[in-house]
Amino acid sequence: MADEHSEPAEPDGGVITEDDDVYTTAEVGKQYRDTVYRERDYDSLESAPATSSYPEEGTKDGYKLSEMPKVPKVSHIVGPSAIMLGASLGSGETMFWPKLLAQYGWTLYWAFWIGVITQFFINTELQRWTMATGESIFRGYDRISRVWPWFFLVAGLFHLGWPGWASGGAKVFADWTGIVATGDWWMIAVVSMVLIWLSYQAGPVLYNIIENAQVALMFVAVGAAVVLAMVVGSAGQLVNVPAGAVNFGALPPADELDIATFLGGLAYAGAGGYINLSQGVWAREKGYGMGTYQGRLKNPLRGAEPEGIQGGFAFEPTEKNLKRWRGWWSVTQREHFLTFVVGLLVVATIAMTISIEYAEGYTGGAIDMWLSVIIPQLGGLSATLLYAVIFIALFSTQYAIVESFVRNSVDILYQVYGRARGIDESQLFLGTLSLFTLWGIVIIALSNAVALISQPWILLVIGAAIAGVMMWPYNALTIILNTTRLPEHTQPGWARVVAMWWATGFFGFFSVLLIGGQLAGPVAEAAASYGLGSLAVFFESFTVDIAVVGSGAGGYVLWVLALVVQVYTMYRSARAKLDASGTVEGAEDASGLLA
Repeated sequence: MADEHSEPAEPDGGVITEDDDVYTTAEVGKQYRDTVYRERDYDSLESAPATSSYPEEGTKDGYKLSEMPKVPKVSHIVGPSAIMLGASLGSGETMFWPKLLAQYGWTLYWAFWIGVITQFFINTELQRWTMATGESIFRGYDRISRVWPWFFLVAGLFHLGWPGWASGGAKVFADWTGIVATGDWWMIAVVSMVLIWLSYQAGPVLYNIIENAQVALMFVAVGAAVVLAMVVGSAGQLVNVPAGAVNFGALPPADELDIATFLGGLAYAGAGGYINLSQGVWAREKGYGMGTYQGRLKNPLRGAEPEGIQGGFAFEPTEKNLKRWRGWWSVTQREHFLTFVVGLLVVATIAMTISIEYAEGYTGGAIDMWLSVIIPQLGGLSATLLYAVIFIALFSTQYAIVESFVRNSVDILYQVYGRARGIDESQLFLGTLSLFTLWGIVIIALSNAVALISQPWILLVIGAAIAGVMMWPYNALTIILNTTRLPEHTQPGWARVVAMWWATGFFGFFSVLLIGGQLAGPVAEAAASYGLGSLAVFFESFTVDIAVVGSGAGGYVLWVLALVVQVYTMYRSARAKLDASGTVEGAEDASGLLA
């Protein structure tokens, strides 16, 4: 348990402050590197009043009052974004976007970097609720409606339940080392699942294990990618980046664009889908803001004493607490931008230069693009480095996916069911981890018998498309939650509200294209094949056009649905922002356009 000290500290930027009520000392700050938990006797704390100065509790439990902790340096809190980067490296950054740009050229680069920046705003808004209340985002969704956590649990299973990342990494490792035949990659995939399970037994704090592993993998992957860029001869492609970056809205003809792969790329311009929802849970485990008062999940197999995951916390909007909130918001935004955004842009852009240089016009799967087209053209050190980068990227993503799925699902089960019944969350975590590992092993072992599973790229596209559709509702829910349930001083600034409106519309638009395309295509064809002609005609009416005009009758229904969701999201959040204005004295000390 960490203690607060009174000596002045050095905030980022190198200026020593005399305001020791805001910034913590270097000694305490360094404790955040291993996560921080400050135990509080929750039941004995004073309850937050049901006024506009505190989060709205609705029909759920109220909040207990505690001070906003002092602010550490950015370098002390690196962790959640590193895990998110690791989850991203083997998805959009080395798979979907290099494949898309090899097929369509630099004309799509604009969509990649906008997707990355969009996810920056999404992820940090997911953190906001946890930093302000100590609760996970799932508890926040539960305060809106009990339906939403269960919805995301089911959607998360469809998104991450198929071990496509384990399959891809294993295939690359088999091709690289020759330890088994490439066609027998499933053996390595099974071993990798077992190794991930065993790694969780390496320490008492479960979060620390995944963070340490992902930080190490991140440094190796980024370093190897930079070296690779210097030796493969693709750096000349960088001259095309500026033109592609400003080619806003350019898309291939609708009949040439694989919308499932493109939506998967948008979702995975970052981690995507269910994984993004882990950002708030990881922030709680790390000890961001009010999350520092929540217990961390411990490993009961190591004899670790449990720490309680409590209800919500709130802080009194005093001048000191408001400055601390603003300080926390500043350092966490910088941590996410420098780790997540910069890391993605570097690694992904390097991967794209290589794919375009050596596989221009390629239309197959991304894994086969690297293994069958690009690597055979390189050879020597370049091929070895590329094998290493791709394998590390895929393995780090597999590791983060196991962590993300288990931690999110356990948090949902605990928050909406287990806490009221006295279930120990750490034991629930290990049980779910074991079940998910066994499930992955069974699916992988069936790879030789089931054609779908034997094609890792198909699994990745299915999961990515579900991730993109899943992000549409939770973008809307998150901005509604953060504006309607949080008080004025912890609400997002107007620029962030607009950014989340954009994110909702962005993923809504492409989700409609995907949903309509699937209904009017494969679903209608399946109905016709079973002699259900009238049903096939019905599904065909859901044809959607990228220009909207020209869609079928059902397609227009989908576009209207998207418009209704967008208008409702904008109205609820804007109304809440306007209603909260001026309700908390001194809120300007913590607010701002990008607050």
